[in-house]
Amino acid sequence: MANTSEQYNAVIETCRTLFINKMKDYGSAWRILRLPSLTDQVFIKAQRIRGLQQNKERKVDEGEVSEFIGIINYCVMALIQLEKGIVETPDISLDDAVILFDAKVLLTKQLMMDKNHDYGEAWRDMRVSSLTDLILQKLLRVKQIENNSGKTLVSEGIDANYQDMINYAVFAMIHLGDTN
Repeated sequence: MANTSEQYNAVIETCRTLFINKMKDYGSAWRILRLPSLTDQVFIKAQRIRGLQQNKERKVDEGEVSEFIGIINYCVMALIQLEKGIVETPDISLDDAVILFDAKVLLTKQLMMDKNHDYGEAWRDMRVSSLTDLILQKLLRVKQIENNSGKTLVSEGIDANYQDMINYAVFAMIHLGDTN
């Protein structure tokens, strides 16, 4: 699993770099977004990936990788929003946002490592299209939980679903980066 850990870190570093650069450009404007808005942003990215996977013609010259990066970063933002709450005006400095980003990713990676151990790296034999479908399924679950005011009877909460989406997107990016 050392290879998985290294590959995971490389994907996250790409996402983290973009997150930092966007913070430099826009500040923490994303802090005003309510959770359903972030969920919808992830949904848009996942739908676009599915469209790219199904359609032969592309009208926008961006591939799946940039969309998976967006999914990861929006999910991290959602995890931060779950912890910090929504604000009316941007309130987090670049340094504080990066600390929060790193903390959420660390927890999410540990979840991945635990599950990866138990599942025997089954994701390595999955198709990117299946990972996309799983992200979409998780999104539908999150939307239902949001419609239920965040309450579940027996299911994991919104945070666990966002973490799973991050991990599925990382796996997809690892697959897309494979040259084998």
